Amino acid sequence: MMEKKKTITVTKQLDGARFDAAAAELFGITRNAASALIEDGVLTLCGVPAKKNCRVKENDVLEMLERELKKPDAEPEDIPVRIVYEDDALAVVDKPKGMVVHPAPGNYGGTLVSALLYHMQGRLSGINGVERPGIVHRIDKDTSGLLIVAKTDEAHVRLAEQIKEHSFMRRYDGIIVGRMKEDKGTICKSIGRNPKDRKKMAADVPNGREAVTDYELKEAYNGFSRMTFTLHTGRTHQIRVHMSSSGHPLMGDTVYGGGKTAIEKKHADLLRGQCLHARYIGFVHPVTGEYMEFDAGEPEYFTKIVKILKNV
Repeated sequence: MMEKKKTITVTKQLDGARFDAAAAELFGITRNAASALIEDGVLTLCGVPAKKNCRVKENDVLEMLERELKKPDAEPEDIPVRIVYEDDALAVVDKPKGMVVHPAPGNYGGTLVSALLYHMQGRLSGINGVERPGIVHRIDKDTSGLLIVAKTDEAHVRLAEQIKEHSFMRRYDGIIVGRMKEDKGTICKSIGRNPKDRKKMAADVPNGREAVTDYELKEAYNGFSRMTFTLHTGRTHQIRVHMSSSGHPLMGDTVYGGGKTAIEKKHADLLRGQCLHARYIGFVHPVTGEYMEFDAGEPEYFTKIVKILKNV
């Protein structure tokens, strides 16, 4: 892994400030992000690691490492991938249903990371290591839709902070079994590992983390409902678990209670897992400060399912 350095000199106004506070001000990131980078050795003071609470002096040089990935664990593959937007700092991609985001046991090839390494010629952030270059957040294998990808470490840090501070907009289209009692509302149930099955998540379990999902009915069918979901947190399988715990699993989600109706069984090959699409994404550009929002549109499988339900 090769490294480049971005350097900034401490100004007179910041003379005597804490290292993390000065770094946050000079690099335009939050103090928490600066602290994390200092602890990881990504941010150094005058070329050497330093404690985040040490005091800087005027003309001290702060350095941030910008990694260039070399020989990553994920191999570049010429896989078609829809790039909705791209610039020098980031890209927004539309992941198809059935594609794994990054290499994992049983899925080392054909991943979104492999496709990105090929199409972006390795220009991806290195904060998450060689297995997950550029990946700021994830969606499940059988969930389609938009993901933001960081091309520099600096962009990665700033985007991750937006997610942490819940200012990163993520809205999904989905179809559930049945109909919620209220057509619009918010689900606030903590999510953690299922104590009976560590491969699954569950709601309201001991040591679960806060999880908040807004939902709204868009269209009702015979036995199913088309919904819009907005995430305020980003827990693993959040929408799937929240809907399952409410008694209305996502259509086709056999892991969390879906896939049991005659229609789901008949069209299992079309569904290929949960009917959930990350359609909208919105964020503040980490370099320009401009708010950006994207709409992936409706994927073909979703359109076909809706047509089937309307004709039932």
